[in-house]
Amino acid sequence: MTSFVGRRGEVGEARRLLGSFRLVTVTGVGGVGKTRLAARIAADARRAFTDGVWFIELGGCYSGQRLAAAVAGALGLDVDLSDASFEDIVDFLCTRQVLLVLDGCEHRVGEVAVATARLLRRCPDLRILVTSRELLGIGGEATFALLPFPVSNGQVSRSQKGVPDHDAVKLFTERACAVVPGFTLTASNKAVVTKICERLDGLPLAIEFAAARLRVMSAEQVLQNLSSRYRFLNIGSREEPPRQRSLQACIDWSYELCTPRERMAWRSLSVFAGGFELDAAEVMCDADLAADELLDVVTGLVNKSILLAEESDGLMRYRFIETLREYGLDRLRESGEYMMLKRRHRDWCARLALTADTDWISSRQAEWIHRLDRERPNLREAMTYCLSDPSESPLGLQMANSMSRFWTSRGLLREGRRWLSRARSCQLERSSTAIITALCAEAILAGMEGDTTSSAALVERACRDAVGFSDPAVDQVVTHAEGELALLNGNALLAAACFERALDATPTGNLDIRLRALLGLGHASRLRGDTARAIACYEEALAVTEAFGESVYRAHVLTALASEVWHDQPRRAEQMLNRGLRLSRRVGSPIAAAGCLERSAWIASAQRRTQHAAVLLGAAERLRQSAGHPARDLRNVHADHRKQLRCELGDRSLTAAVRRGHGLALSDAVAYALGEKAGSDESAKSGSNGDLTAREQQVAGLVAHGMTNREIAEKLVISPRTAQGHVEHILAKLRFTSRAQIAAWAIEQNTV
Repeated sequence: MTSFVGRRGEVGEARRLLGSFRLVTVTGVGGVGKTRLAARIAADARRAFTDGVWFIELGGCYSGQRLAAAVAGALGLDVDLSDASFEDIVDFLCTRQVLLVLDGCEHRVGEVAVATARLLRRCPDLRILVTSRELLGIGGEATFALLPFPVSNGQVSRSQKGVPDHDAVKLFTERACAVVPGFTLTASNKAVVTKICERLDGLPLAIEFAAARLRVMSAEQVLQNLSSRYRFLNIGSREEPPRQRSLQACIDWSYELCTPRERMAWRSLSVFAGGFELDAAEVMCDADLAADELLDVVTGLVNKSILLAEESDGLMRYRFIETLREYGLDRLRESGEYMMLKRRHRDWCARLALTADTDWISSRQAEWIHRLDRERPNLREAMTYCLSDPSESPLGLQMANSMSRFWTSRGLLREGRRWLSRARSCQLERSSTAIITALCAEAILAGMEGDTTSSAALVERACRDAVGFSDPAVDQVVTHAEGELALLNGNALLAAACFERALDATPTGNLDIRLRALLGLGHASRLRGDTARAIACYEEALAVTEAFGESVYRAHVLTALASEVWHDQPRRAEQMLNRGLRLSRRVGSPIAAAGCLERSAWIASAQRRTQHAAVLLGAAERLRQSAGHPARDLRNVHADHRKQLRCELGDRSLTAAVRRGHGLALSDAVAYALGEKAGSDESAKSGSNGDLTAREQQVAGLVAHGMTNREIAEKLVISPRTAQGHVEHILAKLRFTSRAQIAAWAIEQNTV
């Protein structure tokens, strides 16, 4: 009765599966559109089945007998439906070429699995398409996981005809037109509509319910009321099954289908924001489940489409769509265990941040950076929890101080400043070691952003507060911040004196302070014209970082050393910068990468590789912009190089090359600077091939060899569902709609 929106790629992939397998199960969370997709596939497939296509709704069948009656009735068998059996159905189908669509099987998944296996064994030309929130789990089953519509993170693009490009927004717009004739997506309402779709996770059923509210509310009012989405989105069609008439009923149905242990895990794991890994889940559920039991329960929630399983950095990560997470939190509050689980989550996040900080100068640094990056939503949630309660705020400040080096390495300067400022302002004490540490960290981040006024005010306050402290660690932190401020203001003499004091006072074990002081003293010495002293500082820092396997400081040190030697030893400088680029890519540091790219551009320009140099400058410029790090001390050098490149390339060519550099992500920029070819090992590691992970590129190669998802799963020793997830991610990232396109791409990229 309503239009079918989007899903072009999903329809194509599901039809391909149906052409290769006799049993295809479309799984997904309630309200994601499994029934609509199956109906479209069935309609498109009619010509391929000479004896017909039947669509059979099984949502009301609560026994094997009623299941047989539903199928027999749909097929029009001349039998007493109260006494219908699967033998009658087999007799009818065994010689026919038929497609059966069994819709809504999750509540009787065991009976449907047995019946389906029996029918397929005895009816050779029969194919079955199943929709279920849980897969059947029988041999020969191909699964297709249907996900919500992708949402656009606040951005709505438009096609040339003015139609919204995102399927979630298209769906809202079309359903809105049905209840408010003349409704159109305009410049004034498109941002609100997009936010509605984002808040609803791109879930089609929820979007339709929200659009229906436009009968009595504006789009802005709909958005404001989504905080109570379960009570608000409750106006489904009367012709729909009861479980589809409200968002609450839809998810209640999924909850009731879970086992008691799965419900407990759903509630407990909903405290995680943005996902979790198994080690974190074990902490949340350790009082109720053993580790081996937890894996089974998590697997059950994935199979029931409650959790999404996604591979990240070679590990499986699990997450709820936000609608299901909020439902779990509501149930957790009802259970009376909400505060206990929130504190347990807080403690886990605090341990993660503090352990990463303690182990920062080590060969595990890159692992810690990537883990903290994956856990950013959880860490933000934990700090928010701490800073909302004065008694918890000291732990929130401790976490913020522990995160300061992570924020710097990832170029999250503004985010770091906000958290440090907020954590300081929430403290009951007027001054403490932790507060002074936060003042200095915030001052350095402000200086990196070019905000000298704020940086100076923060350092001044830190110095004032430190007067009454006899703690050497406080003096070192404050002295280092004074040195950084002096460097920022161009006072190399004062900066050198501060860093010398910090080095003299640094205990042997405090490697972080020592490395930062060596780098600072090297920069100050360079500004004073003492090249020998600068190189000595850098080489000492390089020796320390190499001995401990550290990456971030080493990338900065290599950049600084290359700056000192590139005029006289361009080859050595180039080798240093290449090492720095690889380290920057390894830890994902835009600031470190930008420094390497800029120096690489200088060398390329001197070698008359002007086009290459211009692209590198553009890439470095974009990375600095993304981090909010202007590098004021290099402004004149950049201006001179741009002037030279403009003379050699001309305005148009220079602009085009710089624009090309602006379009490169960090990994792509590094690959370009290193001259890595598409499909090379290094490029694959960096994710430069369409931003695919190494595993996704491997899967793409297997697709090009003609392997099915099950064959890929066997080859890589993963589950068919995981293989299917990889294929879906590849299709989404490369914006393809078929496996044939993946195969062609893989061959072109030499991934096969």
